[in-house]
Amino acid sequence: GGMVVMMGLLATALWGCAPAPSATDEGFPELHAAPLAEDEKLRVVATTSLVADVVKQVGGERLELYTLVPLGADPHAFVPAPQDAAAVANAQVIFINGAGLETFMGPLLESAGAETPVVSVSYGIPLLQGADDDIAEGTEGAHSHEEGDPHTWFSPRNVKVWVQNIERALSALDPASADFYAANAAAYTRELEALDLWIQEQVAQIPPANRKLVTDHTVFTYFAAAYGFE
Repeated sequence: GGMVVMMGLLATALWGCAPAPSATDEGFPELHAAPLAEDEKLRVVATTSLVADVVKQVGGERLELYTLVPLGADPHAFVPAPQDAAAVANAQVIFINGAGLETFMGPLLESAGAETPVVSVSYGIPLLQGADDDIAEGTEGAHSHEEGDPHTWFSPRNVKVWVQNIERALSALDPASADFYAANAAAYTRELEALDLWIQEQVAQIPPANRKLVTDHTVFTYFAAAYGFE
């Protein structure tokens, strides 16, 4: 299953990025238990299908999960619809990739007037500089991410951090389900660790001199750093 998971992550991840304000990553928000009636689900919004998938791994059926950017769509070309603003306004927590990926979220949050906590799943991950940042300005396709490369999910080790952040947030908002979230987070973390080992085994079969990646857009920064590619 590791291969399928990895290829799925890669397939859904091949989009470009634009610089965004860094305010999203200033810190982990202060979270308080949401007023949930018995059998009421926590109302959660995730910005991208990738973020939503990991949130679902931890929260399972205890969440009413709404994804803003549909599968395969480019977050930069994404124009929120009225139902998106309604979902944001109605949410008890919003999970974002962070690291400057979601440029569209600022106006959406303002339009919704949301008091809702926004949790960056990339919180605590040291951002790497992508190779794009070395391209001379004016080159076609050149753009720099002021904070660093936001594609943190290309290393399963980073996705383990996502899982910790998601578990922390969901448990704070819904303490009654904390054990459930902890068990799911632990199980998914074991899958990510197995995936990490599987990738290492595959990479070990490639001669070190051949461990080079050529791509039209810098998205493999974290993968390259984790597994010794240039």
